[in-house]
Amino acid sequence: MVFAKIVETEKEYDDAIYIRRKVFVEEQDVPLHLELDEYDMKATHFVAYDGDTPFGAGRIRIAEPTIGKVERVCILPEYRGKKLGNLMMECMEDYAKDHQFKKLKLNAQSHAIPFYEKRDYVITSPEFLEAGIPHRAMEKEL
Repeated sequence: MVFAKIVETEKEYDDAIYIRRKVFVEEQDVPLHLELDEYDMKATHFVAYDGDTPFGAGRIRIAEPTIGKVERVCILPEYRGKKLGNLMMECMEDYAKDHQFKKLKLNAQSHAIPFYEKRDYVITSPEFLEAGIPHRAMEKEL
């Protein structure tokens, strides 16, 4: 069974961090000190599983009252192209709605913009570099 959920245990947190390290640090060469940051302790984390095998992760933190910041959304390469990023985002957006967020913001890697646009996020910035990777800011009214 494939599902995404809010991280509730230390093992689930470790699984989410494992996915982030595989994707961002190993695959995309983001320095570990940038990937694991001071917001990890304040954020609500999410993890996706195929049975017992983790394959996706993400987090939301409060950016401003009623505005959430979606960050660190990633799927392992072997699970991409199967609409599982949508599963991850649905879980995170449901959490945001349940917690009365009015808007979600995120910094999308430029190659992922079409994915977020299909989920009704709109671009709100010119392109910029984050960890050496081109990004654009996006947001969505909930």
